[in-house]
Parts: sequence; structure tokens; C-alpha cells
Amino acid sequence: MQPSPDYPLHSVTGLLLAGGRGSRLGNCDKGLHLFRGRPLAAWVCERLQPQVATVLINANRNLDQYAQFGHAVCSDQISGFAGPLAGLHAGLLQADTEFVLSVACDSPFIPLDLAARLYATLSAQAADIAIAATRESGKTALQPQPVFALVRKHLAADLSLYLESGQSKARLWMERHRLALSYFPETRAFTNINTEHELILAEKYDA
Repeated sequence: MQPSPDYPLHSVTGLLLAGGRGSRLGNCDKGLHLFRGRPLAAWVCERLQPQVATVLINANRNLDQYAQFGHAVCSDQISGFAGPLAGLHAGLLQADTEFVLSVACDSPFIPLDLAARLYATLSAQAADIAIAATRESGKTALQPQPVFALVRKHLAADLSLYLESGQSKARLWMERHRLALSYFPETRAFTNINTEHELILAEKYDA
């Protein structure tokens, strides 16, 4: 799928978040865990790359293996595996584009137009951050998916202060800024593979 002509592809860096502990999957490096014969991160990169000007991979282990994907690798600047917000922080510091689009390394079915749809929402609402949101069957409230976020790079300094204060909750930081939710009906696209059981279930999904 081609991006919308209004979408500034050249202004967006894609950030693959692969810096977690993988504690619910045997403390493995989830981005390198095989799914349908390839690392999970490979599936995500394949869907992310056409949507952005360049891709960064945030990783805190196996840096050489991630470098083999052909993209620059950046590690957390905040020690102690501080979560996805620390990965976003590392990406914002390294990116040289106006926006950073973060995605999880264990979500191999991300929408092929994720970036364009988040940008459309961000622009329409004059926001600083746009995050994907889904809706569970039978419910009316939206379920935010803050790992899938389009963030303006100028927020890097504020995020540094937030993390240095010892805080790490993504939603709490995002809500300090102009935040917009972008509704995605395709809930399965944001499936996270956290356990072996979820990995088996995901094998049955259509790509």
C-alpha cells in the first residue's frame, strides 16, 4: 500500500523497539525469536521500512545480530531495561527527522499504512503524539496501544527529564503533551507475542 500523498515519509524515522527483557518468553531476546522461520523483528522491519525514511532498531542485547538487519542500532540511555519509553527516548535522541514512529518487535502484523494513518490523526488534531487505539469486541471504549506511537522529535528533552526523575509509565508521559488517539479496527494487527502460547496462536493468523 502506498502512503498518502499528504504523508511526509521523508520526515519520519521508524523505530523498532527490541530492548526488553522478554521475561514472559523465557527471558529471550524476543526480536530474534523465530516466527514462521524468521526472527520476529524481520517481519516487523519488512512492514515498517516502506512507511518511513529510515529505520532504527532499539536493542540492549545481541547488537551485532540486530545490525545484520541492515539498520542502525541504538541502545537505551537509561540503564536497567526501563521499558519501551526508554527505547523511544533512545530513538528520539538518535533520529534526525521531525517524527519518530515506534513499533513493537513482537507484533509481526502491523498495518502497512500505520504511519500515514497516525500522521493524519496527529495533523488533524494538531497533536504532538498520536498513538494507535483498538476496541475490544462488545466494548465501546478505545484501548490505547502506546507502543505504536508517532512522536515529534522535539519532545526528546522533556522525555529525558521524565525518565531521569525515575518515572517510566508511557501513558503518563504522553498525556503531558497534546495526545491524539487514532482508531484502528484491525485489532489483530497489534497483537503482542509475549508467551509461547501466543506464538502458537499467531502462527494461525493471516499475515
